[in-house]
Amino acid sequence: MSASITLATTTDIPSLLALVNAAYRGEAARAGWTHEADLIEGAQRTDEAELAAKIAHPDAVILKYTDADAGLQACVYLEKRGSELYLGMLSVDPRQQGSGIGKRLLESAEVHARRVGCTSVVMSVISVRTELIDWYARQGYVPTGDTEPFPEEERFGKPRQPLHFIWLRKEIN
Repeated sequence: MSASITLATTTDIPSLLALVNAAYRGEAARAGWTHEADLIEGAQRTDEAELAAKIAHPDAVILKYTDADAGLQACVYLEKRGSELYLGMLSVDPRQQGSGIGKRLLESAEVHARRVGCTSVVMSVISVRTELIDWYARQGYVPTGDTEPFPEEERFGKPRQPLHFIWLRKEIN
């Protein structure tokens, strides 16, 4: 398999949109080992405007994992926030989850963090996604003790139960 990890551009937005929404929500997400389809109503995790804003952010990038034959397989959003790199929206095609692509993107994110002068990578994960939190723990991420309420904005779905985020961190010195 000939694959590469490169920076996403605005021309990638349509394929990023399809990938992220399929990885997180709706019936397509159920093909993977982890998703939010049972936690949040609706099939939309993001939209074109949000992706465009993330790509345009001066301190952020979206890395994309592309296979020469299969096309876009995964992506992750990375934003420098002082000495921390915020990692969000790690998305792997549900049919490819469990193949090591997510781990490769996570490793690339940590390389990027060091390149831009960050000493840690942080992220928020929905607290009841224990299988995902366990996966991140195996990659060296630990809970910080900080929590954050789940947004009440229903543009990207309505929670089926009370939800909140927990923050995870990995020191990468």
